[in-house]
Amino acid sequence: MPTMSENEHLVEDLVARRGVIMLMGAPDTGKTTLARQILAAAVDAGLTTAYVDADVGQSTVGPPGCAGLAWVRSPSDLATLDSGDELRFVGSTNPSRLVLQMVLATATLVEVARNSADLVVIDTTGTVSGVTGQTLKYHKVELCRPDVVVGIQRGSELEPVIGMLKRFFSTEVIDVTVDSDLVPVSADLRTQRRVDQLAAALAPPLESWRVRPTVFAPTLPAGLDLARLDDMLVGVQDGQGRCLGLGVLTYDDGVLRVLTNKGEGMKGLRLGSLRVDLSTYRTSPVNLREVMFGLES
Repeated sequence: MPTMSENEHLVEDLVARRGVIMLMGAPDTGKTTLARQILAAAVDAGLTTAYVDADVGQSTVGPPGCAGLAWVRSPSDLATLDSGDELRFVGSTNPSRLVLQMVLATATLVEVARNSADLVVIDTTGTVSGVTGQTLKYHKVELCRPDVVVGIQRGSELEPVIGMLKRFFSTEVIDVTVDSDLVPVSADLRTQRRVDQLAAALAPPLESWRVRPTVFAPTLPAGLDLARLDDMLVGVQDGQGRCLGLGVLTYDDGVLRVLTNKGEGMKGLRLGSLRVDLSTYRTSPVNLREVMFGLES
């Protein structure tokens, strides 16, 4: 099995194939680096390319908790991937908590990209092991229908996923090993990066919008104590399935509001599964069923 650095023809081959390419691997395996290399080569080849970033915990396109789509038509686009062109709200930085939302967010963006791009590159989360990892990857391949899956691994950690994909799908799987020169990113640095990205996504000036219980998905149950929604992360939706950006709910003196810098065009709010401390931009996970109904999932 060649390494990414040894297989100098990998990027060239992937660009020549066009279609949809999905990258899989545990954290610190170089998925995003490879994605950028493919995008750069595709631009050089004159292709219209779309980058679908589904790594909600270590986002490249858009803020944490969202899947993002960036169109890459020129070298300058590679320098502005973080701004993105379309977002889909997931509501968590841990995909194991919201597998359905994660899969659907990725698939809808891939469908948008497929209709206009010569080449689509999908970057996925580092969740690859156990029941959750395999379920997530299975359904992503099922709904996104990639032409090629590139699995990047250090040892044999991806073998269960790769074996599953080969048994159940006709998608070609290319197996490569991690570049030995790749430097791992510490957990503290990953956390700080998420904090910085949330701070940027929720940067002042934040407008305060009074919201009614009827604007939410999922719908708030009758009689819910709205104070339980204080500090909850929400996706600001445009009424056509797109996420405009993030917001944070506040409840004070009997009034529920959303703080956001994406209020223009706001039609509704999607509840996430995180609370956000706006003084530090640190997050903590919450169980939506417990918040809404007092029930464990």
